[in-house]
Amino acid sequence: MTRIRPVAPADLDALYAISLQTGDNGADASALYKDPRLIGHIYVAPYAVLSRQTAFVAEDDSGVAGYIVGALDTRAFEARLERDWWPALRARYADPQDRPPQSWSADEMRAWMIHHPYPAPERVLAGHPSHLHINLLPRLQGQGMGKALMDRFLETVRSGGSPGVHLGTGEANVRARRFYDIYGFHTVPRPEGARSQTVWMQYGLG
Repeated sequence: MTRIRPVAPADLDALYAISLQTGDNGADASALYKDPRLIGHIYVAPYAVLSRQTAFVAEDDSGVAGYIVGALDTRAFEARLERDWWPALRARYADPQDRPPQSWSADEMRAWMIHHPYPAPERVLAGHPSHLHINLLPRLQGQGMGKALMDRFLETVRSGGSPGVHLGTGEANVRARRFYDIYGFHTVPRPEGARSQTVWMQYGLG
């Protein structure tokens, strides 16, 4: 049996592990990083600590194997990260900005993100102020758990007054993009000449 429940402090290690095991466009990124917690520092742990009201896990008999996390108000959450989350991590991880990006390791690329977090673009945020991250280990995939997690999260932010949500996913993460398409998200057109590999998607809650 698999159940969805609110995140708890004891889930944090499992969340870090899931973010690493799905961190290479949905595939296991364990071989790419020396520090196994770097991805989780950015994409899941701050939500489990600072925004628990919009963080849920999927748990089966073997333990937590999936999550959906996010924030009701993206701009407010970005400000909270700047105040309460990034400072301690910046003291731990050096900013590699003095070296050319092409020489950075995977760890250094994530360290750069900690020192220089990228705010959600206004064109993506407009009318869709909430955002989310969702990941499932392979043992829960293909069972409807992704939809169930999404339903739970969207109902929560809808109840909080949000008119819409957005998310960013890697261009190469074909499986995730297909899931979002089927669920009903639509892709935000890229500005002409944009080189980013992030695909932005939106879902209205009206």
